[in-house]
Amino acid sequence: MNETCLIGLGAMGMGMARNILKAGIALRGFDLSEPARAQLVAEGGTTAETAAEAATGCDLLVLMVVNAEQARAAIFASGVAQALTPGATIMVCSTIAPEDARALAADIDAAGHIMLDAPVSGGQVGAEAGTLTLMTSGSETAYSRADAVLGAIAGKVHRLGDAPGLGATYKVVHQLAAGVHLVAAAEVMALGARAGCDPEKLFEIVSTSAGQSWMFEDRVPRILAGETAPTSTVDIFVKDLGLVLQTGRDCATPLPLSAAAHQMMLAASAMGYGRLDDSCVIRAYEALTGYGTKSPEGE
Repeated sequence: MNETCLIGLGAMGMGMARNILKAGIALRGFDLSEPARAQLVAEGGTTAETAAEAATGCDLLVLMVVNAEQARAAIFASGVAQALTPGATIMVCSTIAPEDARALAADIDAAGHIMLDAPVSGGQVGAEAGTLTLMTSGSETAYSRADAVLGAIAGKVHRLGDAPGLGATYKVVHQLAAGVHLVAAAEVMALGARAGCDPEKLFEIVSTSAGQSWMFEDRVPRILAGETAPTSTVDIFVKDLGLVLQTGRDCATPLPLSAAAHQMMLAASAMGYGRLDDSCVIRAYEALTGYGTKSPEGE
């Protein structure tokens, strides 16, 4: 296999890059952030001044950017499509709308390459540990080209078919559960604070009872500690829950819980927490109730 290129060296992309390098796979990376590029070099990878230069001669491109617009710009506006080896595989790991995934796959095919639809779940922790869950669809050629990288970054790879957009569809539907459970966790803690519960005891009880969820167990400790450094941001969930609602409209499916969760994330973003950890959705509840989550008497 020729060198692999990874574009998008953010919180998740850098963790993925480290695990690719640990697996002994030669990796070039690019990010608009110069410190991120320097960090990749320190980790043992190589970089370049432009995305096209980083992708030159590579037969696998891993794309870990925020949305469909950024994915399209990274592939086509930057000259990457022309720089890759003819017939290269472009593995799109971003969470995007199914219709955007299908349109992107068509344009990638027209450029002489093939797409592996491969959105990821697991956040920064999973990226660092190499235990991401990937919801994927693509051709056998795409899978064979990406096999070593998939093994390096993932704990579980779901192969959902060969049609582009299938991976994106499953990921968007998954984000309904993730987003609603996260907002529900914040709502539990907000009600508990207002009703006079001890937050630590409430966390202990819910975490070991029927109301437990992965999101509750993972995010509430951050809420209690007042952590704001992002592992995943409020604005990411504003985007992802927006994609959930868009998919619901496309399928004529009512999604009242998703809509409510989206509004609370949007409120937290409007308050200035958009680029902070997604557990900061609790701040929107605190603003509504006038109570902090660490003291029934307020802060």
